[in-house]
Amino acid sequence: MTYSSIDPLVAVAELGRTKFTEATLDDVLGKVVSLACQTVPGAAEVSITLVGDKGPHTAAFTGDLALRLDERQYEDSRGPCLQAAAEQSAISVPDTVTDTRWGEWAPDAADAGMGSVLSVGLPILEDVTGALNVYGRPPHAFDDDATTLAQTFAGYAAVAVANAHVFYSAVALSRHLQAAMDSRAVIEQAKGIVMAQRRCSADEAFAFLTKASQDNNRKVRDVAATLVTSTCRPAG
Repeated sequence: MTYSSIDPLVAVAELGRTKFTEATLDDVLGKVVSLACQTVPGAAEVSITLVGDKGPHTAAFTGDLALRLDERQYEDSRGPCLQAAAEQSAISVPDTVTDTRWGEWAPDAADAGMGSVLSVGLPILEDVTGALNVYGRPPHAFDDDATTLAQTFAGYAAVAVANAHVFYSAVALSRHLQAAMDSRAVIEQAKGIVMAQRRCSADEAFAFLTKASQDNNRKVRDVAATLVTSTCRPAG
């Protein structure tokens, strides 16, 4: 995919206009790599590496080659994007043909058509770090100005991605808590029904529901919901 160049200020403004209520995390990450590819001079493909508890993965990319080169680094457990994420620094590969810092990775990148790479660390959250990876086709694609611009853009991108993580984590937590409250409410209703039908205590009613759950290999909440629904269903 070919991207047209845009002014860096326009790109930053576009990031700032992101409405998390109208976009997914993947949408936000996709916007970041798209804008970076249009903003950094010399960029051919861009990707974002995120590193969390389960290890590194490419969260967004503008082209399949960037994804493949990222994944090769994950397989080898070394490479510019992993180093940038770990050190929270900018790692430059001016010429992939001659760079041997990560074994055969850089020469293989050259064979694949990428002559230079620039990875910039993204400080996102305490438990999640990352890197913005910019791939260029010719060697020395990124001069000092392009490197500075990539670092500046990465700073704004890190804020956008961190805010997105916080927002979507809060939404997920809210939904989880609501589901837990709904589950508790239906279980309490079912306990009341069992207590009335069997003339037993609340603890005995819950034990009855738990046994029914185990016997039928279903969650207690599902057993309770079925009981409440069948009991409250209008006759006829």
